[in-house]
Amino acid sequence: MGLETAADTAVQDQESNPPPVPVPVPVGVEKKSESEMAKTPVSLSEPTPSWFTPKRLLVIFCVINMVNYVDRGAIASNGVNGSARVCSKSGVCSHGSGIQGDFDLSNFKDGVISSAFMVGLLVASPIFASLAKSINPFRLIGVGLSVWTFAAAGCGISIDFWSITICRMLVGVGEASFISLAAPFIDDNAPVTQRTAWLGIFYMCIPTGIAVGYVYGGWVGNSFGWRYAFFGEAILMLPFAILGFVMKPLQMKGFSPAGSKKSLTTPKTNVIEVEVIPTDKDVPVLDRSSNKPSRSGLFRFWQDMKALLLEKIYVVNVLGYIAYNFVIGAYSYWGPKAGYSIYHMSNADMLFGGITIVGGIVGTLAGGIILDRMNSTIPNAFKLLSTATFLGAIFCFSAFCFKNLYAFIVLFLIGEILVFATQGPVNFVCLHTVKPSLRPLSMAMSTVSIHVFGDVPSSPLVGVVQDNINNWRTTALILTSILFLASGIWFIGIFLHSVDRYDEDNELPNATTTERTNTTPLLEDKTAETTAVNINSTFNVV
Repeated sequence: MGLETAADTAVQDQESNPPPVPVPVPVGVEKKSESEMAKTPVSLSEPTPSWFTPKRLLVIFCVINMVNYVDRGAIASNGVNGSARVCSKSGVCSHGSGIQGDFDLSNFKDGVISSAFMVGLLVASPIFASLAKSINPFRLIGVGLSVWTFAAAGCGISIDFWSITICRMLVGVGEASFISLAAPFIDDNAPVTQRTAWLGIFYMCIPTGIAVGYVYGGWVGNSFGWRYAFFGEAILMLPFAILGFVMKPLQMKGFSPAGSKKSLTTPKTNVIEVEVIPTDKDVPVLDRSSNKPSRSGLFRFWQDMKALLLEKIYVVNVLGYIAYNFVIGAYSYWGPKAGYSIYHMSNADMLFGGITIVGGIVGTLAGGIILDRMNSTIPNAFKLLSTATFLGAIFCFSAFCFKNLYAFIVLFLIGEILVFATQGPVNFVCLHTVKPSLRPLSMAMSTVSIHVFGDVPSSPLVGVVQDNINNWRTTALILTSILFLASGIWFIGIFLHSVDRYDEDNELPNATTTERTNTTPLLEDKTAETTAVNINSTFNVV
């Protein structure tokens, strides 16, 4: 009896004064004081699913990309770009038409206008890619597209060569804000077996947008005047600029969501756990136990650039892409004029627009689907890039050799389908040869490189060649031969050792908590503010 009474007493004492329960702290998570914990918002329910599902996000990015390239096609169309002033031997001069006629531009200056957007793209792309590590990417897109909208409207009210050139530079800022972020988001959220196909759909909007721009620019320019084409583009882009400030983003692979410490309640145990987000070795982690200052943003940028340049596969891929884009950029700008001169097309804008739409849609989708069926690997991507470009170059070169218009249309269409089949695979390689945390910068520098060394110099250089030889057929054949160079560069990539780094950031053994972004989306999940919570109640240990 005495023993039972003593045991009952001990049990009662233990129930009335339970011993403190040790609270396990995950690796890399610091203990907070009670005052700090009292201010911490604790999620009490599962977050509401975002309306912006992966498929809807793909549609939004595709429409933005298409409007951007409608602008490229419109400024190259005969209705907007127009023709230069021509003087006869008797001294009688025509007024010309469009931008070239109104501002009395040479072919060289006309080519400069087409390439001026590159200045804004060159400056802004690395900035946007770096800021994506600390700022909501969709806010960045909203800022960039707002600049794009006002710049497009500015083109419509420009008064001379320099004013429209400056506006074209600002248009590049808008493109920079989303071109480096869209592809990583799409690659993250696409079904595993359809990644290249989804990328193909996104990049299909480039040729489609240019082709629609030819038709749109030709119709609006001839019907209302070239200035109204730019006003229409600004109106089309404005809703997406606003959307960038209000839409709730999906999480990008390799980056923590807004606020790296994410409270999650385990359904079975009702225990609130802290999600530990792995970091990569090239991104600095804030060590509160040390007084050492964190790396500066500029130092981090140069470290990331060094990592890109040391990746041979990435460099070879971009070099081939530069040669490829040199040709495609000149095709898109000078194509209608060359077709009008060589084959005396009365509707060059419509014809080139139709060829580009069919070739772009069929070729880009086919390239993505074929690579997925081949098994999406980097060597297979290079095989497809090299083969499709080589065959496409043969057909395009042959097309310009024929004097018959119908033979040209058939051969050039086949060549365009083959050439555009590279869009999905080339960007697949850019995304999968680097770690997820470097993908925005990878896409940004790829975009900058193909423009700086590709279509930016190609437009004015082709203009200079044409000014000197005054034969569009010869000029087109010289230009098309550069596609063989692109095919050869990509052929080299087949034999280089490659590693798919898509999941590299997630395979690090030591997980630590890092704060890569300190902002939250506009449409936040509902949280409850706790006013007096101690450590035991915070972790809700049962």
